[in-house]
Amino acid sequence: MFAAAAMVAMSAGAQTVKIKGVLSNNRTDDGGNLESQYVGYNSELQKPIFVVDQGLYSMNWDGTTLSAPVKDPAVNISDFYSNGTFTDNAKAEWAANFNKMWGNSGAVYLNGQLWTIMSRDYQSTEPEEMFAVRQWDANTGDLLKEYPYMSENQILESAGLAYNPKDGKVYGLFYVTNAQLNEAITSDPEYFQDEDDQYEGREGLDAGYAIGTIDMNTMEVKLITKGLYYYNFITFAINEEGRAFALTSGGSMAALGDNGKYTDVNGNLTGAQLYEFNLETGNLYLNQVEKIDSEGETYIAYEPILPATGYMSKYKRQAACFAKSNPNKMYWVGHFNSGKGINDYGSWGELSDKDWRTNGKYDTCLYEIDVNTGEANRLAMIKDRMLFSALWIDGDNSSDGEYSGIEEVATENGMSNAANGWYTIDGRMLNGEPTTSGMFIHKNGAETQKVVLK
Repeated sequence: MFAAAAMVAMSAGAQTVKIKGVLSNNRTDDGGNLESQYVGYNSELQKPIFVVDQGLYSMNWDGTTLSAPVKDPAVNISDFYSNGTFTDNAKAEWAANFNKMWGNSGAVYLNGQLWTIMSRDYQSTEPEEMFAVRQWDANTGDLLKEYPYMSENQILESAGLAYNPKDGKVYGLFYVTNAQLNEAITSDPEYFQDEDDQYEGREGLDAGYAIGTIDMNTMEVKLITKGLYYYNFITFAINEEGRAFALTSGGSMAALGDNGKYTDVNGNLTGAQLYEFNLETGNLYLNQVEKIDSEGETYIAYEPILPATGYMSKYKRQAACFAKSNPNKMYWVGHFNSGKGINDYGSWGELSDKDWRTNGKYDTCLYEIDVNTGEANRLAMIKDRMLFSALWIDGDNSSDGEYSGIEEVATENGMSNAANGWYTIDGRMLNGEPTTSGMFIHKNGAETQKVVLK
């Protein structure tokens, strides 16, 4: 197995941090994307069984070395298939279900459970069935629930989702649009108009990124603002103090300094930029700077409070997280560069993809960022370009022991005053204990909790 040498060492005696994540679709070899292995056709389940690279992974950072990401839990074909025969159909179906663990529109870990949101292909999908949402056990990998397909108007595309321990809600940095604006509009500033008003359910909304809350039971998004920002956001994370951060990609040509970081023509750090959001207003924290334009007129510009990270990263889904025990340090798994460099012709441009193992294109790394100063450090390279659509620190997460996922359901159904007993997930009281498997709410005095029965 691969173990990467750290580029920045931590102090002696540092505890090992176990980082878990949901693997994103990312090229892992010279010929294609994530791989799958056909096991055989299961006649009892009436479907072919594939073992795929998608799934839950973990890697350990001990302050000096980062271990290679490994599947956690592991998926072993020998556990359910031997000598051409399926020996455990439940295990076979469990392994095959990881093919559904896609978080290309966002994923979030919450108190031992995981939600993944997959955006389906626009060209082959009806708009009413754009998003596939699944709920998982984050420890066992069990598929707990498949939601009905959801419409593109539900605004589920995001740069990331995160739990806020200060109010117990889940927030997202959502992209508010369901189609690219028509070229006839974008190419003519005099004709530009907001197209979102043409779509039912989107009246009054503007295209762009916006902060909002999401109900993990219904997947209903409530935006705090209209779409405001057009930055290339690639992550979203909230720390134990309730501070929300997002990173942008960075990919412009720049000078590489002796410290391994890129600077612009003025000597300032460039590359991926860290921003902080005000969750109450939905606005970014920015500095107001007075500047003078080419005509000699003064104007106010809005600039980032923190310096850029100095690291380039491809504009592609990435992930970041905080340990509950350290709200000042954000872990980020991003790209090593922008996919560009000095190519075979001696000029700056896209590097050949077939040579990615030697030219570093799209290689991925573990970074840490001080959210108070913006200082970023590349800790270690990651094997096989692995990227993640969600990250969390195992055993050190703000939602552990806190998030129940039924706050809004309980309020809407008056459950705080309801009789003790069992309820369906939408608040309907059952006559006794549940007789089927699935997810239920159990009320016992002042304690109300979500329970998964198998």
